[in-house]
Amino acid sequence: VNLVVVCGDHGNPSKDKEEQAEFKKMFDLIEQYNLNGHIRWISAQMNRVRNGELYRYICDTKGAFVQPAFYEAFGLTVVESMTCGLPTFATAYGGPAEIIVNGVSGFHIDPYQGDKASALLVEFFEKCQEDPSHWTKISQGGLQRIEEKYTWKLYSERLMTLTGVYGFWKYVSNLERRETRRYLEMLYALKYRTMASTVPLAVEGEPSNK
Repeated sequence: VNLVVVCGDHGNPSKDKEEQAEFKKMFDLIEQYNLNGHIRWISAQMNRVRNGELYRYICDTKGAFVQPAFYEAFGLTVVESMTCGLPTFATAYGGPAEIIVNGVSGFHIDPYQGDKASALLVEFFEKCQEDPSHWTKISQGGLQRIEEKYTWKLYSERLMTLTGVYGFWKYVSNLERRETRRYLEMLYALKYRTMASTVPLAVEGEPSNK
């Protein structure tokens, strides 16, 4: 298996000691496992067209995409790779945990448990070697998940719905949101004044008194 690593900028010396240690660890691993000729380490890519080609090329060679961040707020690269039909392994912390249905449209990995994550990858490639349809199954699962939840069409429809709700609220209220502000001021006053202690708590099943 050839490995493409996309991270950091190893071409320029770092002044950060922690980053220097990680660079050294990486070079030591390449040397230890004799990965020369089987690994490409490139810095972060900003060209969207080229990124798309990279995803598709790896997909054409029946590869996989791994996103091992400790935490990912959303997971745009996860959506990008799945959109290209690339089986995706991504952190279980953050957005990817919702994007991926584990074992169906990709796989969740725990970046704090590297041994388990690597074992899952090995298991996947061994299974694909025994049964090539397994790779296709996960690839199709990812494509279906994107089509159901993360297309631009769905995003625009949700945006238009929210726009309509916001427009309605502006119509029944006003641009200054005066009613909302007054309501919040009332709650603030009730919380920090003795009046709050005189307000009876609601009891389920009993009618409220005005």
